Amino acid sequence: MSAIPHPIRVSVSEYLTTSYRPDCDYVDGEVQERNLGEKEHAILQGALNFLFLSNRKAWGIEVYPELRVQVSPTRFRIPDITVTAAGLQWERILRTPALLFIEILSPEDTMRRVRERVDDYLKFGTEHIWVVDPDARRAYVCTSTGFHEPENGVLAVPETSIQVVLSDLFAELDRG
Repeated sequence: MSAIPHPIRVSVSEYLTTSYRPDCDYVDGEVQERNLGEKEHAILQGALNFLFLSNRKAWGIEVYPELRVQVSPTRFRIPDITVTAAGLQWERILRTPALLFIEILSPEDTMRRVRERVDDYLKFGTEHIWVVDPDARRAYVCTSTGFHEPENGVLAVPETSIQVVLSDLFAELDRG
């Protein structure tokens, strides 16, 4: 985590013209740090990014790690991975619901903060949200009714070819 004292209150325009390293979320006037940087987080983020990039033509998608997304007029989130349909037109910041958001948990993440992020994505209109827990080697499909583990060990986006076999994904942690 960076050394940003909390809370930092700024306007939307100041947030958008300031560089944070690493980039920070913006929630209702407050700059919020994101938990990231651990080895397991980096391994899974890299593996997922590679998988989506390798299949982008077959799956008809584009993939963006750590992209600013404006989920409401006063909220900006930076999902670990954002997946959009190929050809989606947008500017430097995504302001249109994505096909899929993926969050990879860090040990410091709390259920309250993760649920708040997921709720923001759902209210924004993104229907497919995955949360991946490297420590527990589990993953969840998130909906308005809660977090649900895929029964067959495969994360998928319905009506697409997108599939992530969890045993293959978590095997990457053993290689690192």
